[in-house]
Amino acid sequence: MMGMTMTQKILAAHAGLPEVHAGDLIEANLDIVLGNDVTTPVAIGVFEKAGFTKVFDPEKIVIALDHYTPCKDIKSADLCKTARNFAKKHGISHLYDVGTVGIEHALLPEQGIVGPGDCIIGADSHTCTYGALGAFSTGVGSTDMAAGMASGLNWFKVPSAIKVELTGKPGPYVSGKDVILHLIGEIGVDGALYKSLEFTGDGIANLTIDDRFTIANMAIEAGGKNGIFPVDDVVCEYIKGRFNREPVVYEADEDAEYDQVVRIDLSKLEPTVSLPHLPSNTKTVSEAAGMPIQQVVIGSCTNGRISDLRIADSILKGKKIADGVRCIVIPATQRIYLQALKEGLIEDFINAGCAVSTPTCGPCLGGHMGVMAASERAVTTTNRNFVGRMGDTKSEVILASPAVAAASALAGCVADPRAL
Repeated sequence: MMGMTMTQKILAAHAGLPEVHAGDLIEANLDIVLGNDVTTPVAIGVFEKAGFTKVFDPEKIVIALDHYTPCKDIKSADLCKTARNFAKKHGISHLYDVGTVGIEHALLPEQGIVGPGDCIIGADSHTCTYGALGAFSTGVGSTDMAAGMASGLNWFKVPSAIKVELTGKPGPYVSGKDVILHLIGEIGVDGALYKSLEFTGDGIANLTIDDRFTIANMAIEAGGKNGIFPVDDVVCEYIKGRFNREPVVYEADEDAEYDQVVRIDLSKLEPTVSLPHLPSNTKTVSEAAGMPIQQVVIGSCTNGRISDLRIADSILKGKKIADGVRCIVIPATQRIYLQALKEGLIEDFINAGCAVSTPTCGPCLGGHMGVMAASERAVTTTNRNFVGRMGDTKSEVILASPAVAAASALAGCVADPRAL
């Protein structure tokens, strides 16, 4: 028997096979099928056109109405209505709507819906977030979502893997966002195309669970099929009391095969940004400092967690956003919003001149709550900075950590939080 990676072991188990190898085509059982207000209505159309009349398990389907909600126009209202009606018809209990919804990839771990050893598909490219918990999770199209809802199965080509060895301890204001931006800058936006990014090394112990969510979330920005972390004490502490299924822990074999090994010394990293128009267009913040901006967004499935808001608050509290800059803060879930209220963070943000929104993906995909006009530039904690991603095709998006975003909001330009 040949050695297997973490991802390959999870896929083998869910396919009922003793072993799988890179390139194998397998049919695997699914623990969770996820969709949102953009992708679920398309999947529903495919589901019904194919003649399916019932879902495989209403407890294993999750619908999060997070992209354009609260609904910004008639079309988005119609999409949400379609999803709501489907959930009601099929008894889907995991429907998250206005008032309960959060940005899906922050919401599912928080609610204990996903956990170690799971096999998860979602009709959203950043479904790979849950690899932070030692799960195999990946984004799929709405057709695959429809098939998954009906059968509880999905076809996969087993990915080969890149081992990312992390050593050392991050310095001040260096977070998971800086780690993944640095990695994407190193290997490129297609450097891990249809591969598993498997994170190892003693440096992982120096990364919080939120750092890991951020890193796994952006595996897709390097072309990855998924990103995955080992299940250690940090993961076990996070799922305790929230994940009500028995976690299954997989470890890569000593002789597992990897296409390449990338080594990153966390102690040598600096706060990093991705300049327009690719996540791989990375610079250290000191190299990019001084670029004028008109908008800052702190939020998204990548960096809208309570730790992200605390970091931003530590920089913004008692200060004022620069003239000519709009700073939009979006807590990723209702629970995070409530915690930020209790800690006084929301008050600090408003006093600093920020606008604070209900949980939504909103501006990340040019949806609402912060769409940009031509020639405007934003520093944002989101995950993608393609042409026209956040508005006009002549607008620009710079990806950054919450610390860099907050510092830039005060400075009116790209700024190094260490220089404050």
